[in-house]
Amino acid sequence: MSRRTLACGAWSGNRQDAALERIVLDPRYHDILALVKGIRNGIVYGTKVRFPHALVMMFLFRSGSFRSKCWLIFKATRQHARNLGLFALVYKSSMIFLRHTSPTSKERHYDSFMAGLLGGYVVFGRTIHNSVSQQIVIYVFARVCLALAKLAVQPRGHGAVEGGGGGWGLIGNEELSREIMRNGWPVFASVSWAMVMYVFRWHPETLQSSLRSSMHYIYVQSDHWDSLRNFIWHNK
Repeated sequence: MSRRTLACGAWSGNRQDAALERIVLDPRYHDILALVKGIRNGIVYGTKVRFPHALVMMFLFRSGSFRSKCWLIFKATRQHARNLGLFALVYKSSMIFLRHTSPTSKERHYDSFMAGLLGGYVVFGRTIHNSVSQQIVIYVFARVCLALAKLAVQPRGHGAVEGGGGGWGLIGNEELSREIMRNGWPVFASVSWAMVMYVFRWHPETLQSSLRSSMHYIYVQSDHWDSLRNFIWHNK
């Protein structure tokens, strides 16, 4: 292949790259490209989060052949990536639709709530028997509870996002508010563990399967051994 041919090929490649660069930077295509990138980021993040978790859980706590474990890891990773990618699509497309239908063509205060409501139903609301979806929803719920607790004691107007309104200021007494903020986490942590241990002890069937399995491994199987080998090196 001659130098001239190589130079022409490189020039053609540079022209294609430049054309694609102009497209992705064109404001006319921003909304549709934001959907594409949102799907991409959801899939990538879901894969990064789920794959190492599934890898550890399957090989530590699941019985079966190597092939079956690999298949379960793939399924869990695919489900997590699919859920986050699809939710990004539904949420961001809903936000775009709501913004364009707004009288001011701007985002309204509760647009994110409505878009999240639709995305939550479409992606997660119809998959109650899927353990991956349950874990994601429970994770989000726990974070929301903590955020709402902070908002309850945070003064009005003290928010990180302009237009968000800051906290709710439900506790008017500043000294009491500081006491709640200082002691809220110890109480929350203690009650959470008290409740989960009570439920695990008397109603284990109601707990999510992976949590139940890990708790059974730590708190139940540690009561049983019949040799030095399965006391230290092996669990059974």
